[in-house]
Amino acid sequence: MTNWQGEIQSWLTEHKYEIVRLLQRFVQEASVQRDEKYVQAIVIEKLRQLQLAIDIWEPDIKELRKNEAFVSTRTNFQDSPNVVGTLKGRGGGGKSILLNGHIDVVPAGDLAHWRDEPYSGMVRDGNVYGRGSTDMKGGNVALLFAIQALQELGVLLKGDVIFQSVIEEESGGAGTLACVLRGYKADGAIIPEPTSMKIFSKQQGSMWFRLTIHGRSAHGGTRYEGVSAIEKAMLLIEHLQQLEKNRNARIVDPLYKNTPIPVPINIGTIKGGSWPSSVADEVIIEGRIGVAPHEKMKDVKEEVEEWLKKISVQDSWFDFHPVDLEWFGAHWLPNELDTQHPLISSLSQSYERAMSHPPTIEASPWGTDGGILSQVGKIPTVVFGPGVTEVAHFPNEYISIESVIKATEIIALTIIDWCEIAD
Repeated sequence: MTNWQGEIQSWLTEHKYEIVRLLQRFVQEASVQRDEKYVQAIVIEKLRQLQLAIDIWEPDIKELRKNEAFVSTRTNFQDSPNVVGTLKGRGGGGKSILLNGHIDVVPAGDLAHWRDEPYSGMVRDGNVYGRGSTDMKGGNVALLFAIQALQELGVLLKGDVIFQSVIEEESGGAGTLACVLRGYKADGAIIPEPTSMKIFSKQQGSMWFRLTIHGRSAHGGTRYEGVSAIEKAMLLIEHLQQLEKNRNARIVDPLYKNTPIPVPINIGTIKGGSWPSSVADEVIIEGRIGVAPHEKMKDVKEEVEEWLKKISVQDSWFDFHPVDLEWFGAHWLPNELDTQHPLISSLSQSYERAMSHPPTIEASPWGTDGGILSQVGKIPTVVFGPGVTEVAHFPNEYISIESVIKATEIIALTIIDWCEIAD
């Protein structure tokens, strides 16, 4: 019997430079949203080298809007294509697998905080540096080279392998939703987000909210004749902090034992007042609320709405000037997969073979496209990949080359086990 693990390890050693070079090329393309086509061209070039069946299209926003899971601030996806490559299996009973990775990255932010140019793809100390290296171009490279390794080693599979390079994950998952609506299905899916090589069987969802707090304007010299919306906002923030405590006290899932706040309520922006010598008559707060894997979005919305009404117990001002609540912008559906699911078992066994110790299985502290794949596509989905979770979206983002290579090995072994070798 062929020792596929040994063959894969030797192949990866021989192709290390090629792996690093593709990752550098990915990072060197600043694929922020609306500017993904250049890096997708590199993906297409790679898929053609692998001789996969390729599907390229710009998602139809009119069709996407018909689905309640859709969210985006864009009016079209011109020059922002999805790219899918399919390796057809030989049939005969093997399961199919979907390998989904987003190609869009968040902006670099303040350049003064970067040691190198954000899109340098610099190699230093065993790492590749640059925006998108860990979130999640390193994971995408691992997917592509797992497929290439199996191909060049002559591994013939029963089940199909579907690789997806999608847009728009960072603002709600329109790219992955477009793939689901286009008909792409599989018996299981892996998303190689930067999990620090942990297996995330569950992922938190989230929603953005906007709160408008009303006051009454007055001259700053006689501020007692007005009602400060800023002071009312301070009270409201404390009220939201209590809601956060209440919601998290209900979560007893052991997969969250290492997460201090499983479903946070984050205040991201505060805007209010119009003049230093005037009492502020309006404050607008925008934030994000986490949604636990087992929760429904609508139930969380209802809980927030009811909680906001209770603030009038503390301050009767809110009886006559209630807080306006608006759900806006991005949202991410939560996802959960039983830790005993065969896909988790297959990935865990492959991990242990490659790493010589069992994997850590946890719940993700952030959202992914896994919620769309599982809830809309009805595809069992797990999140696992190289990269350090803590440096995603941070200045001087980086990824360990060794972690990319190890993730490639683990994913290749999982594909063999899941899809099965054809006779």
